[in-house]
Amino acid sequence: MTGCILVLNTGSSSIKYELVDITTRERPAAGLVERIGEDGGRLTHRTGDGPPYVRERPFPGHGEGLEAMMTAFEEAGPPLSPVAVGHRVVHGGTRFTEAVLIDDDVVTAIEELAPLAPLHNPVNLAGIRLARKAFPGVPQVAVFDTAFHRTLPPEAHTYAVPRDWRERLGVRRFGFHGTSCAYVSRRAAALLGRDLAGLNLIVLHLGNGASATAISGGRSVDTSMGMTPLEGLVMGTRSGDVDPALAGYLARVDGLDAQEVEHALTNRGGLLALAGTRDMRELRSRDDAEAALALDVYTRRIRKYVGAYYALLGRVDAIVLTGGIGEHDAATRAACLAGLERLGVVVDPALNEAGGDGERAVSPPGAEVAVLVVPTDEEWEIARQAHALIS
Repeated sequence: MTGCILVLNTGSSSIKYELVDITTRERPAAGLVERIGEDGGRLTHRTGDGPPYVRERPFPGHGEGLEAMMTAFEEAGPPLSPVAVGHRVVHGGTRFTEAVLIDDDVVTAIEELAPLAPLHNPVNLAGIRLARKAFPGVPQVAVFDTAFHRTLPPEAHTYAVPRDWRERLGVRRFGFHGTSCAYVSRRAAALLGRDLAGLNLIVLHLGNGASATAISGGRSVDTSMGMTPLEGLVMGTRSGDVDPALAGYLARVDGLDAQEVEHALTNRGGLLALAGTRDMRELRSRDDAEAALALDVYTRRIRKYVGAYYALLGRVDAIVLTGGIGEHDAATRAACLAGLERLGVVVDPALNEAGGDGERAVSPPGAEVAVLVVPTDEEWEIARQAHALIS
C-alpha cells in the first residue's frame, strides 16, 4: 500500500499500529499486539469490515511483536510499503518542541530523556529501533506528547523549587497528552464553526491516564500533568496530586525509599488504590462504599481543575471531553461538570445519555459554554505531523 504512513504506538507490553492514507484519510489496516512478554499474547489485525486476522501465541519481546505485525500484513494484507513511519514518543523534554526526523542523535536524546518517563520512553525507543531495521531508508518521524505544551508560559511551567534543580536538573512542568490535545482542539473549533485562534478551551482527556489542559488560541497555557505523567487528576493507577512531603513521611515512618513511593503512586494508586480496580465500567456497575468514594474523588478532582482553569482563562468557550472515559461514560461526564451552572457549564441529560461515537455537543443548544465530546485520533495526528515533516 503506497502513499500511506505507518503509525506505531509502542507501549510497555503492546504495539498499537495503524496504516493511514494521509490523502484520503482512509485506514487500510490497524492492529494491536498485546501482552508482550506475558503468557497469552495476542495479535489482532483488521482490514476493512471483514473478520479480523487473529494470532494467539507468546511474544517474548517487542521484536517478536513487530515481526508478528509484519507477518499479519504479509498474510492478511494490504501490502506494506509505507512512505514514512510515525512514532509516538511520550517525553521530548525541552529539546524536542515539534516532530523530528529520527537519526542516531535523536535516538540518543530520547534515551537520555528516559529518566523523565521511565515507563514510556524506553519502550517508545524499542519501537523506533525495530522499525528502523525493518524499514531501512524509510523516513522515521518522532511525534512527542510534550511538544504541544511548548507554549506554556514561564509562570505555568516553573516549579517553586531550588534554582539548582531547575537549571542543572531541568525540573519543570512539561505536560502530556499533547498529541490528543492538538487533534481535539482543532476538531472542537470545526464543530463550533469558529477559528481556533479565537477560542478558549478546557480539554479533559479522560482515560486510564487523565489530564486537563487550558488552551487559548490553540496554545497550551496550563496543564495538569507535570514533569512526569503522575501529577494532576486521579487516574486508573496513578494518584495524581498528593502532598510532596508524602515521600519523606513514608521514609521516616515505614522505611520506604523514593523509588518505592514513586512506583506505588504510579502503579498502585488512583482508582485501583481506592476501589481495587482501574476499570471505570466495573466501578459504575458496583454498589458499595469504596466504589462510590472512588468515583467521588475522581470527579471532584476534575471539577476542581475545571474551575481553576476557568479562572485562569477568564472566559471559556467550550469544554472538550475525550479519551475512553470522556468519550463513552455519560455518568462521569455529568458528574465531573455538576454544580458549574453559574459558570455557564450545563450538561443536557438527554444529549449526554443519547450515546453515539461521533463528535457532538452534550450541552443545551445556545449554552454559554459548549460541552463537546470529541473522540481523539492520535494516530491521525501523528500521521499528519509526519507527513508535514517529510513533504
